[in-house]
Amino acid sequence: MSRIGKAPVTIPAGVEIKVDENNLVTVKGPKGELTQKVDSDLTVKIEDGVLTLERPTEQKRHKAMHGLYRSLLANMVVGVSEGYKVQQELVGVGFKATNAGQILDLSLGYSHGILLQVPAEVSVTTETVKGKNPIITLESADKQLIGQVAAKIRSLRKPEPYKGKGIRFVGEIVRKKAGKSAGKK
Repeated sequence: MSRIGKAPVTIPAGVEIKVDENNLVTVKGPKGELTQKVDSDLTVKIEDGVLTLERPTEQKRHKAMHGLYRSLLANMVVGVSEGYKVQQELVGVGFKATNAGQILDLSLGYSHGILLQVPAEVSVTTETVKGKNPIITLESADKQLIGQVAAKIRSLRKPEPYKGKGIRFVGEIVRKKAGKSAGKK
């Protein structure tokens, strides 16, 4: 049996979960509301503040769906109760980040600035302190969406392996390569 799939999801106080006849699960909490369509073969049960998923057979497909949807529902419960936060830092001389509402303006050493429209479900803030790298902070209830936005921002200038310049997650360690060694003397 799927270890992830059989693990129950405890529902914290203030979180409300509804399941309709089409297996559409709606999770509502203080940080927002998320919906997820669950595979029609699986059954979603809510009893005594605990959400569980059950599968009909031991088929490989059912086992895969069991763990997948349990993880997605657990992420939704955590998202609407606590929320998710991702911080990225810009490492490099002259790298800057500012935001005006949901528009992120990045200066990453290219000949032009990059404007990026961030979805309304994700709140973005930028912080620039003298002597430290600029930091972009993303917050959202949707784990999948915040990860997608963070990956898009990082893809604009990935950390390069020689000097480590680029956009990286706070706390990420970039493995550096040794540069070109000196030639013959």
